[in-house]
Amino acid sequence: MKIGELSDRTGVSVRLLRYYEEQDLLIAQRTAGGHRSYDDNAPDVVRDIRMLLAAGLPTRTIREVLPCVENRGTTVGDCMAGRLRTRLDDLQAQLADLTATRDSLAALLADSTRLGSLESVA
Repeated sequence: MKIGELSDRTGVSVRLLRYYEEQDLLIAQRTAGGHRSYDDNAPDVVRDIRMLLAAGLPTRTIREVLPCVENRGTTVGDCMAGRLRTRLDDLQAQLADLTATRDSLAALLADSTRLGSLESVA
């Protein structure tokens, strides 16, 4: 299938499909005229790429993970599960740090508001 058809079938722009190809995430054959031609499974590959991007993975990691996607994009095989668990642990730690920072900022603002209202009374 041509790139325009793949774009229509997946809802992903032609520009983004070219980017996926540049990142070695999507393989295109070239016709004699130099046009891109994709295999019938290309829409599934694009769906998997989109799912992995939505999970917060950078394209360099997706390049490694993509061959391990199984069950029509619903699971990742053992070949990458450990790496993804590590990524999840890193995200959990970042979330905990952000939550602590948010709580500290909220407390600072609450104290400032309280202090400001006491000063206006005096």
